[in-house]
Amino acid sequence: MAIELHTWNTPNGRKISVALEEMGLPYTVTTVNIGKDEQFKPSFLEFSPNNRIPAIRDPEGPDGKMITVFESGAILYYLAEKTGKFMPKDLRGRVEVMEWVMWQMGGFGPMPGQVHHFLMQPEGPARDYGFNRYHKETKRLYGVLDRRLKGRDFVATAAEPSIADFAILGWAWRHERHQVSFDEFPEVGAWYARMMARPATARGFEVALS
Repeated sequence: MAIELHTWNTPNGRKISVALEEMGLPYTVTTVNIGKDEQFKPSFLEFSPNNRIPAIRDPEGPDGKMITVFESGAILYYLAEKTGKFMPKDLRGRVEVMEWVMWQMGGFGPMPGQVHHFLMQPEGPARDYGFNRYHKETKRLYGVLDRRLKGRDFVATAAEPSIADFAILGWAWRHERHQVSFDEFPEVGAWYARMMARPATARGFEVALS
C-alpha cells in the first residue's frame, strides 16, 4: 500500500519526495496549501500536531499497522529505518548522518527561511536588519557545508548519499531565492550538481507538490 505524503512545494516537502523516490517506495501526494492555511485543518492536525508540513501516513508501518510521522527529519529517519537504505548500519556511521540531519534541521533551514521572510517585507530598516542578520548566518552555514564537502562526494557517507544529503538538498535547492551563489561555495555547487543528476532525485523535484 502506498505511503500518503501530505505536503506542499517547499524545501521541507521536497526532502521527502526525493527520499521516497530514491528509496523506491510507492506514495501518493495530498497537497496542503499553506498559503490558504490548510495546515490548520482539524483533519491534518490529527496526525501533524504542530500544524506543519510535511507529514506522512504509512498503512504498512511497524507490525503491519498504520503509523503517522510528522517533522521532516523524523520522516527521513523513519523511511531509512523502514527500507534499510541511505543510513549506515554501524553506530559510528549513523551518528555522523544524524549529526548532519540535525545540523540542517537546526540551522540550514530556519536561517535561510528567515531570509525568505525578510525579503518579502516592505523596504526599510526592519527589512534590512533582518535580511542582513539571517543572510550572514546562512552564508556561514554554506561555508560549513563547503568545508565539509571538500574531498567528499556526499555529506556524511562515502559510496552513496544518505538521508542527510536529502535533508540538506531541499534547502540548497532554494539557494537563488536566499541569494547565495555557488560561485562562492564551489564544493557545495559540485555536490548539488551530483545530487541533481541522480534520476530518482530529479523525479523527487519534478513530482507535483502544489
